[in-house]
Amino acid sequence: MKVFLAIKSLKDLFDRKKQILAKDEGFSLIELMVVLVIMGLLTSIVVVVALPGQDKALITKANADIRTISQAVDLYRMDTLRYPSTEDGLEVLLTAPKAASYRTEGYIRSMPLDPWGNPYYYLYPGEKSTFDVFSLGADGRRGGEGLNQDIGNWQ
Repeated sequence: MKVFLAIKSLKDLFDRKKQILAKDEGFSLIELMVVLVIMGLLTSIVVVVALPGQDKALITKANADIRTISQAVDLYRMDTLRYPSTEDGLEVLLTAPKAASYRTEGYIRSMPLDPWGNPYYYLYPGEKSTFDVFSLGADGRRGGEGLNQDIGNWQ
């Protein structure tokens, strides 16, 4: 009889456990809302931290492009004994100069656009150095501050 009572009490215990578990299935609306709020907070923190890094990366890319173009201009000068004119522009770097018969290709494979999708500008004689290669920044206008500041080979 004791065995029967022990089995019956275990069965009752399992039945109560099933009833408790049946009530706890799924998530409540409040639990889902708390999770959504936490995810929103985490997303906003990531955006605040990551966006300044992206801006810095764009400026770094522009500086690297300007250094590459400036080196190509210097190589052009070494071969032709003159800098490209402002009218020639940077496109003259894409093909070999006629005067240099030993060079079969240009000084740069393709002319990159700045990180904001605008062309790089070239002035000879330059306003800030012997020649100026520059980007007008994010706004595409001369001057500016921060991300809109001009980026050039004089920096």
